[in-house]
Amino acid sequence: MAKRVKITVAGAGALGLTSALALADAGAEVTVFDPAGPLDNASGVAAGMLAPAFECVLDPTAAPQLDLMLAARDLWPALEARIGIVVDRAGAVAVGEPDFLARADAGLRSLGLHPTELPRQALEGLAPGLAPAWGRGVLVREDWRIEAGAALVALRAACAAAGVVFRQEAARGFEGGTWLVVATGAARDLAVVAPELSALSPIKGHILRSRAYAYDGIVVRGEGAYVTAAPGAMTIGATMQPGRDDREIEPAEVSPLLVAGARLFPQIAGAEFSAAAGVRAATADGLPMVGRGRHHGVLLAVGARRNGWLLAPLAARIIAACVTEGEAAPYAQRLDPSRFSVPGEAK
Repeated sequence: MAKRVKITVAGAGALGLTSALALADAGAEVTVFDPAGPLDNASGVAAGMLAPAFECVLDPTAAPQLDLMLAARDLWPALEARIGIVVDRAGAVAVGEPDFLARADAGLRSLGLHPTELPRQALEGLAPGLAPAWGRGVLVREDWRIEAGAALVALRAACAAAGVVFRQEAARGFEGGTWLVVATGAARDLAVVAPELSALSPIKGHILRSRAYAYDGIVVRGEGAYVTAAPGAMTIGATMQPGRDDREIEPAEVSPLLVAGARLFPQIAGAEFSAAAGVRAATADGLPMVGRGRHHGVLLAVGARRNGWLLAPLAARIIAACVTEGEAAPYAQRLDPSRFSVPGEAK
């Protein structure tokens, strides 16, 4: 950019940090405001799924967006190299009762994907400890994964190395910047300058982690739960409670998740798990709002529902293009915040 522009980024989750890094790489002077600790947000709680295939099959809201989600995933190798992390490209496998598998297989094929049916012997190699009851599975290679906590740490380090300044406090406005990037998740504290935030609704989700059982296999999708590997541990996710914006751990939500996880991996029955809860933001159409807001100088990167990590590099590209007046990603129009009406607009 011809002139070094000052930019304030509100929010240090996946969307905020990837946007901050893209802007700093473009030559902007960037300050990130967030009152929470580095991992104390929905992005830090998440399992790190970059999962366009199974998200579109298992979540009807996402189904029409496969092309966009695949395009976002395909931006990850460049970000992987930029921040020095490793993206797990092993894929994901669905297991379960015959009707569940049939629905998963049919759903994947209806999207134009080509799942592979796996026999029990192959499952044992890919998912050590998987319950003997599951004699076959459906594999897709389109779904990837990152370790979310490690990715946040790496993003912060890359941002700092690029000159981004971090302030552990809430942004109350532009804070001296020419541009304000609102990436605050479900929070509406900046609604005065970003009335589009009224289109967001919160979704609370629980996730479980245990170091009592180290799992090093592929992502397993079952009925009521998924299981992923973690360094020396196992992760089980995830619940969804639309309309909830608290982070209280609820045994009534945790217990069914544990049961569903134990159906996949019986060895974890009785193992000690720690629970965490995060609050995501969602829009009515399931896609985030990314781009120019109603008020001059305001940019939004919010509302990614369950796919914040997946969509982060695409959002960052759009945000950077807004500031540099460069070429926006081909999906910018689909994510344009103006697709929702905001308070005070003429009908």
